[in-house]
Amino acid sequence: MKKVLNIIFLFFLIAINSFAQKEQLIEGVYQGENLFVMNPFASTGVGFCVYEVTVNNEITTDEINSSAFEIDLSLFQLKIGDHVSIIIKHKDNCTPKVLNLDVLKSKSTYKVVEIDVDRKNNKLRWTTTNENGSLEFTIEQFKWKKWVKIASVEGKGSSGLNKYSADIEPHSGLNKFRVKQIDFSKKPRYSPEATYRSLDPEVTFSPDKPKNEIIFSAKTDYEIYNYYGKLITKGSGDKVDVSKLKKGEYFINYDNAMGTFTKK
Repeated sequence: MKKVLNIIFLFFLIAINSFAQKEQLIEGVYQGENLFVMNPFASTGVGFCVYEVTVNNEITTDEINSSAFEIDLSLFQLKIGDHVSIIIKHKDNCTPKVLNLDVLKSKSTYKVVEIDVDRKNNKLRWTTTNENGSLEFTIEQFKWKKWVKIASVEGKGSSGLNKYSADIEPHSGLNKFRVKQIDFSKKPRYSPEATYRSLDPEVTFSPDKPKNEIIFSAKTDYEIYNYYGKLITKGSGDKVDVSKLKKGEYFINYDNAMGTFTKK
């Protein structure tokens, strides 16, 4: 009797294992392309691994009883840029593999309709169209012979007109600004440049051999580097504390200028 019970229990465990369930959750943005799935056999050797697929909580009608199948997203009346949530339900001890997950990642496709500087309010304003999914915009200003990140704004991701603005701090002379996006390809896409010439006087600093602090003639962004080009500090203000710096020569970027000073 005990032997019979053990056999029944063994079959019970096998049955439970064969019906064990797991899920893969895949989320992204619809870009007009479908997903392809490699579907191995179940660990029991009977049937395939995947037994159900849902898209935004709707069960797909795709033929999934094969070693590879396609999830046809065009059947769900999705618009480019719509959020997509896919659940692949599969048996235990086997794992389906989606071959082209990149098709659900947001792509940088924006087009700039207008970009300019609001001089009165010190803002960069730009309008875009043709966005396919929300991606961050990075705002950059050209100064100190390089493009410097000064702000970031989350993209709206819709294909219609999208208006944005970001605070800026113009320096004396010619100012240049631009925005960029970087998608999963890691390649930046840049907007046209917006230019603005400020009539404010150039900022100066003193002394050139400070002991405790450097004083600027007006509020400005600044960066201080050591002799080996390592960034020591950066910020914004009309003065900067240098009392804790070691003695020696330093490079300083400020306003739209580059200079040096010697810490006493």
